[in-house]
Amino acid sequence: MILKDKVAVITGGSSGIGLAIAMRFAAEGAEVVITGRRQAELDRAIAEIGGRASAFRADVSKLADADALYEFVGNRYGRVDILVANAGTGVLAPLGAISEAQFDQEFGVNVKGLLFTVQNALPLLSEGSAVVLTGSIASITGTAGFSVYSATKAAVRALARGWILDLKDKGIRLNVLSPGPIRTPLLTGLVPPDQEQVFLESLADRIPLGRIGEPDEIAKAAVFLASDASSFVNGIELFVDGGMAQV
Repeated sequence: MILKDKVAVITGGSSGIGLAIAMRFAAEGAEVVITGRRQAELDRAIAEIGGRASAFRADVSKLADADALYEFVGNRYGRVDILVANAGTGVLAPLGAISEAQFDQEFGVNVKGLLFTVQNALPLLSEGSAVVLTGSIASITGTAGFSVYSATKAAVRALARGWILDLKDKGIRLNVLSPGPIRTPLLTGLVPPDQEQVFLESLADRIPLGRIGEPDEIAKAAVFLASDASSFVNGIELFVDGGMAQV
């Protein structure tokens, strides 16, 4: 119970990595608030997490939603001890097929949404709190058709470097957690269902551990970054990728 009585906010917490993090945090004693855009998915997630969780429907790319989220959290808990800015989106589109709508959507969620998720939380973040930004190994690796997504995750890394200086006197730690290929709806949704198995096998072939990761493996790393076990860890990018970004 290393997160006992901590208040944790996790954006994009209704499925995939965000849901796995919420479940781990709750198991470690945290009071968890998750966000997502679809109420039905939020309801299913809350049922899966159990009694130590609540949900708030929000689209992180809309600033009014961020304001409403923190009004809800402030009224209910009065503070935020752990913030995981996890909401993200991405699609495959090679240069020549990138649309303005796709660009705006990915930067709106992955960069703008993340920025204001963190900035709007500042009045509630307690001294000694921890912020975790979900990045990706795409921040340092190239993938055909994934350039816009990669650029958004490189931006996340750049924001983190500046923010740890901005937060220097506030006692707030901030780190980036960058997964490799993880078996989530975002990853499998990149290709048609009949191509999914071949796609995942091709990714596994590029990973030194020889397999795709699971969401709970990212969640366990998030617990470390959110807890006092990482009390002198600040500003890092932690790759949880089976070694994929290291070779």
